[in-house]
Amino acid sequence: MRIFISTGEVSGDLQGSLLIAALKRQAVAIGLELEILALGGEKMVEAGAILLGNTSSIGSMGILENLPYILPTIRVQRQAIASLKQNPPDLVVLIDYMSPNIGIGTYMKRHLPNVPVVYYIAPQEWAWSVSLGNTKRIVGFTDKLLAIFPQEARYFREKGAKVSWVGHPLVDRMQDAPGREAARATLGILPEQMAIALLPASRHQELKYLLPVIFQAAQIIQSKLPEVHFWIPLSLEIFRQPIEEALERYGLRATVLSGQQMEVFAAVDLAISKSGTVNLELALLNVPQVVVYRLSSLTAWIARKILKGSITFASPPNLVVMKPIVPEFLQEQATPENIIQAAMELLLNPIRRQQTLLDYEEMRRSLGEIGVCDRAAQEILQMRPNNS
Repeated sequence: MRIFISTGEVSGDLQGSLLIAALKRQAVAIGLELEILALGGEKMVEAGAILLGNTSSIGSMGILENLPYILPTIRVQRQAIASLKQNPPDLVVLIDYMSPNIGIGTYMKRHLPNVPVVYYIAPQEWAWSVSLGNTKRIVGFTDKLLAIFPQEARYFREKGAKVSWVGHPLVDRMQDAPGREAARATLGILPEQMAIALLPASRHQELKYLLPVIFQAAQIIQSKLPEVHFWIPLSLEIFRQPIEEALERYGLRATVLSGQQMEVFAAVDLAISKSGTVNLELALLNVPQVVVYRLSSLTAWIARKILKGSITFASPPNLVVMKPIVPEFLQEQATPENIIQAAMELLLNPIRRQQTLLDYEEMRRSLGEIGVCDRAAQEILQMRPNNS
């Protein structure tokens, strides 16, 4: 059976790799041989996909921010469509990556209507839909939608999609995380030492808009808490040089690591992070966090005009329960002062810290039971044409 999986950016590559591993497990169980072609990144290749195009570093948030990626994205999308045309797969799985995947899904519906399309981790239309146009398109070409959030399942079901709620794949991934003591031992952090993770970027634009404000806040925190040490797990190795240069400029005592993200998350007392999937990983490991996001002021202005205040929250932990369980500072609110105040309170006020952990427990209940990736894989393999 040939499956084509399409996703983009660092988080999509991770989710794609977890799904591929589960598809392989489930295929073995039913005696099925799989060939997986993909748009994705290195993690998906390690999991066994044949890559038609690498999309892990082409992507951004925002209108202006997207401009440099329009041509590479179109190029990759065209490559994928040419391959689908020449050699149609038995099944297509789309993971997030809204614009390119809507293009691919629309193409499938028009030209290869007999090939089932599964959308796993749909774009967050349920949280901040600008118009119903995209929702209608997604519902129109998707044969089955595998939802990771209860609200997402409800939203798409109401709009007419055939939906299964499988839960959030990070619930599975976090089972492998080390405990705090083991993680600290691996990284050489003393039991009493204060450790803070800084997570400024998984996209190029974030180095420009987020890194300065996060590092300015860290600089002042370091002056208030001289014993603190910062830890920066890289999402992409290409960010190492700009981050290390910035650390020197701001005079921060920090360790930059590749491939030990899980150990860092398990070990730290607090994280100051960009908004994204990473916020859920931290929440599932009970790490208090301060979330920050900024786009260019023009993009922010346009977004406000279009969305008219319909974005209630940006970070996934807050979206899951629709209440502010982690402090998040967006745009003008994303100042070093605000970050420092929230960070110091989470570090030094035990009551505030305890409340965060209780809220995380509530959030965890909305993410489903362990076995998410295998449930998703079973749902996908049930869609194979000769099985229906």
